[in-house]
Amino acid sequence: MGHTATAHAGSGGLTATEHRLANGLRVVLSEDHLTPVAAVCLWYDVGSRHEVKGRTGLAHLFEHLMFQGSKNVSGNGHFELVQGAGGSLNGTTSFERTNYFETMPTHQLELALWLEADRMGSLLAALDDESMENQRDVVKNERRQRYDNVPYGTAFEKLTALAYPEGHPYHHTPIGSMADLDAASLEDARAFFRTYYAPNNAVLSVVGDIDPEKTLAWVEKYFGTIPGHDGKQPPRDGSLPEIMGEQLREEVVEEVPARALMAAYRLPHDGTRECDAADVALTVLGSGESSRLHNRLVRRDQSAVAAGFGMLRLAGAPSLGWLDVKTSSGVEVPAIEAAVDEELARFAAEGPTAEEMERAQAQLEREWLDRLSTVAGRADELCRFAVLFGDPQLALTAVQRVLDITAEEVQAVAAARLRPDNRAVLVYEPLEAGADDDTDLTEETDASDENEGAEQ
Repeated sequence: MGHTATAHAGSGGLTATEHRLANGLRVVLSEDHLTPVAAVCLWYDVGSRHEVKGRTGLAHLFEHLMFQGSKNVSGNGHFELVQGAGGSLNGTTSFERTNYFETMPTHQLELALWLEADRMGSLLAALDDESMENQRDVVKNERRQRYDNVPYGTAFEKLTALAYPEGHPYHHTPIGSMADLDAASLEDARAFFRTYYAPNNAVLSVVGDIDPEKTLAWVEKYFGTIPGHDGKQPPRDGSLPEIMGEQLREEVVEEVPARALMAAYRLPHDGTRECDAADVALTVLGSGESSRLHNRLVRRDQSAVAAGFGMLRLAGAPSLGWLDVKTSSGVEVPAIEAAVDEELARFAAEGPTAEEMERAQAQLEREWLDRLSTVAGRADELCRFAVLFGDPQLALTAVQRVLDITAEEVQAVAAARLRPDNRAVLVYEPLEAGADDDTDLTEETDASDENEGAEQ
């Protein structure tokens, strides 16, 4: 079973080696003996963008089914074995991938690898109508708790549907619709698993206090016999024009505590220099209390109780810049929108100051280094760059790419993209007058992690 030559790249001395099993499974190892723990992360190249009309939500349903037992592990055994060994675990689904991860004490690493291999190789042996029904109900309940029954809960879904046209692979979100969940059959689920949960459609990373040779031998032992599968179709094309060309709007009258203005701007694809420049722009404009929008709307005008800009990075479709403003009591949305547009126009005309660039880049650098400094965070990023961009080493040089961005590039992407004719807008109006109050009741939406966890 040959594996490829290893490659090294560094970020603060971090390195990673790459290997490939005969069945196509890509393996990335990163040794780090700071703490006696090891992180296992498995990314399958399947997300909601791979689903077809009428069968949305299958990728996310599968994330739950993967915790329902396999040939050698029954029921809730995966959770029980990992937690009983002192480890933690979960899984999440996004537009572009499904991931599963464990962080284990070093001496329990082999258990985590065996568990992941068991469900990759033998899930279908345990998948029956009962487990399907059970998890269908769990997902529907999650949908109610996280989307349908919380203030502003369906904002992400509504904005995504506006920002990506009908028929586009990103038009629907990973949670899926109730009707489609009901329509999914056991045979649909089996076909989905056979197609996407194959070793040649996955990347496994192991990071931390590991012996690389021993780890690779375990991976070979447990994953090496699982056959590959050739039936996967490439995801549908997600490309769109750079600019929407018009402002798409929807007003929502619901039981919400305050009026809100939310908007999604079409931004460059992840993996491009322009996307990093957009990240810096949104950080200056809307990340934290030193940002321009917070200073203008919350501090100066006192017209909002919260104002932020986030970014949903996407590789297979344009990324989204995510504006979220909750208004102060009595303030109307048009006043907020005018102030936002004024700030964005000023930024497009003048660009960021040297001080703003320094602060934004330092903030993004800190976020990157925080992610890479934990074994779980680094394992996830190595998988991400391997699956989406073909090269895990890019994870270790991402910080430098952000620091290389110039003020001119930041101004250029803001001028080109942060315009009224390049956004989908959602306006929330409370059901009855007097329903808004002066508190910020929602957490800042972090649109970058539209992930569903498989917590019990």
